Amino acid sequence: MSMSTPKFSDLSIKFFDSKSRADVELETRDPGKVSIYACGPTVYDHPHLGHGRTAFTYDMIRRFLRYVGYEVTLASNITDIEDKIIKRAKEEGVSESEITSKYEKSYRDQLDSLGIEHPDHVPHATEYVPEMIELIERLIKNEMAYETSTGVYFSVPNFKDYGQLSGRTVEDLLESAGARVDVDDEKRSPIDFALWKFAKPNEPTWDSPWGPGRPGWHIECSAMCVGILGPGFDIHGGGTDLVFPHHENEIAQSVGAGDTFARYWIHSAMLNISGEKMSKSLGNFITLADAIKAHGPRALRLFMIQTHYRSQMEISDESLAAAKSALDRLDTFVRRVDQLGIAGDPVPIDSELQMKFVRTMANDFAAPQALAVIFEALRHANSALAVEDYDLVATLFATITELSQVLGINFDQGKAKSNVDPVWVEEKIQERETARANKDFALSDSIRDELATKDVVIEDTKDGTTWHVETKTK
Repeated sequence: MSMSTPKFSDLSIKFFDSKSRADVELETRDPGKVSIYACGPTVYDHPHLGHGRTAFTYDMIRRFLRYVGYEVTLASNITDIEDKIIKRAKEEGVSESEITSKYEKSYRDQLDSLGIEHPDHVPHATEYVPEMIELIERLIKNEMAYETSTGVYFSVPNFKDYGQLSGRTVEDLLESAGARVDVDDEKRSPIDFALWKFAKPNEPTWDSPWGPGRPGWHIECSAMCVGILGPGFDIHGGGTDLVFPHHENEIAQSVGAGDTFARYWIHSAMLNISGEKMSKSLGNFITLADAIKAHGPRALRLFMIQTHYRSQMEISDESLAAAKSALDRLDTFVRRVDQLGIAGDPVPIDSELQMKFVRTMANDFAAPQALAVIFEALRHANSALAVEDYDLVATLFATITELSQVLGINFDQGKAKSNVDPVWVEEKIQERETARANKDFALSDSIRDELATKDVVIEDTKDGTTWHVETKTK
């Protein structure tokens, strides 16, 4: 195995572009830089597993692109004005800003525990109302929007390319509009959507050329992503549930106003709970906080890595237990290396495994297959430990650690902080070894139980007994 560090200058990164429905090669607007906008949540409730999966996807993509040398700028918005927020504020008898502050903090706290890095920009919709108004003015000027007594609407039939992202034609939408769109006789077409909603009593409002009101949902992201990343930014992302109408309408608004919009589109798939779509009505709705509490944030992140971002994620107790077991294998190896004192001075990583990992990830961000490369390194490392080839162990330890960090697996998080005295632990382990040698298994078990009361977990291996302090989930 080669020990030199490879270069990534000739790396071709390919992925599935949702708009063209084809695999494309990444060609960025600015050489060496990638700009990404990922739709964030509407903060009116605690985040669920789907929010975590979506945020994880773009965190994973960002980490990899940065690892291979790109300067990555990630923007992910917070929708802090929307119908659901207004409804929730009325239900709880508080202001809209209190609702959004409460649930944005809940969202950020859970993502922090999953090791999801903060975006470079976190725009709030309420901060970009002037930009939204300016965008609407351009749409009216271009005859893509019009005013009624209830607000300003986008004229879908006037935008000839409508439906390119979702594959839905204006004709198909018109056929089904009667069953799913509220009747508004003033709208020129039943499929036209709101850009600006005129003020209603006891709702937040902003001044505009058309009178007091508030923006529609879709116009918010159009204004924020171009406002932050500029025209023709590289990648727009979100969950597949946003393809229509949200992302379709974003394209129509921005292009209709004369902006060059996103070069590529990436969408992460939804998830099932034990074979059924997660839904409050089915009673299988799981908040992100509950999932983290039940399984631990690191195991949950590794579980997300094990499913390709474009594949439906199937969640069950068995699949999460398997992820926890896989994480334990990695953590056990790291602890053994630490206790043997092998991971001392920095050493070069294995370049062949590194390149295998990088080329795997460069093929549509195939994290499950990239994780398999890490476990391939783990198998080699455990074999090297068995024959005490500690130089090779050190190289593979460095490789596993570095590549795991690219996927956001941090082994420092697996080492629990504790006030337990290591000298006392070693003495207890020695007492237990003596008891086992004397076949006093009752004493041996009692010592194990005593250690467990201090959250000390011991593991008997052919090289002797190792121990660690159990990591408690939040």
